[in-house]
Amino acid sequence: MHRREWLHASAIVAACAGAAPAAPASLQGASPERSSSSPADTIETATGARLFYRAWGTGRPVVFVHGWAVSSEVWQYQMAALSQHAHCVAYDKRGHGRSSDPGRDYVYDALASDLATVLERLDLHNVVLVGHSMGPAEIVRYLTHHGSARVSKLVFISPALPFMMKTADNPGGIDASMFEARRRQWLQDMPQFLAANARMFVLPETSAETVAWIARLGQQASLKALIDLNHAITETDFRKEVAQIELPTLIIHGAQDKSAPLELTSKRLVTMIGNSQLKVYDGAPHGLLVTHQEPLARDLLDWVNT
Repeated sequence: MHRREWLHASAIVAACAGAAPAAPASLQGASPERSSSSPADTIETATGARLFYRAWGTGRPVVFVHGWAVSSEVWQYQMAALSQHAHCVAYDKRGHGRSSDPGRDYVYDALASDLATVLERLDLHNVVLVGHSMGPAEIVRYLTHHGSARVSKLVFISPALPFMMKTADNPGGIDASMFEARRRQWLQDMPQFLAANARMFVLPETSAETVAWIARLGQQASLKALIDLNHAITETDFRKEVAQIELPTLIIHGAQDKSAPLELTSKRLVTMIGNSQLKVYDGAPHGLLVTHQEPLARDLLDWVNT
């Protein structure tokens, strides 16, 4: 990969933000504050964090785990398509969207425990877990710490796995100094970064309204959560953990993903997970949740029903 491509990758792999579909008119204004969540749509964890969730449809449960600097809103188009056939659940990560900002525990172990709490409190079994960007890493850590008794299948979309940072035994990774430089920029002007880079997640023809919405979702997240989670995303080595996965796993990735480059991520991942298959979308960027909505919905539905 040329240096310019790696610089693009470092900017967005560091973020691992998911792309979001254009919001319905009712969602394009200011989002509700996190404290506005009612008990009916909130799950409280053992450590006191409150997780906002949405649940649509009935049938086999499909639980969606979003990426960095967005929220459960990114899944609405996939949930709308699948909820006619399945029980779709998505929740906001701690420090994101309408979930609380506890100011601590922005690490994979805590995120995995949050996912476990969602599955347990909603009493979900035979679950298909679907993650985008950093979401698949949360799923992997969940399986490592909590087992697979409640889960039947996995879907990893544009995963930032197995290990992003360059080390002696991972020479193809991205140099840590690039991630550190990006974090310093965020501490100076995070809204500017989000606005400037949202376009990189989608296609040139994606509407300005959608690009602006992506940036706004990031602006609603906690800066501390974003900084701390960036360390987790870029510095955590999942190579041993992904090799232990035995569940059927569908991996979907865009050929033009500059946020989590295909060669660094999914092409390696599919060789590490025994019962896995990789589907590459030609021309797709990191934010294929919005740019390739229809083929993604079809592939998800086929995987759920198979």
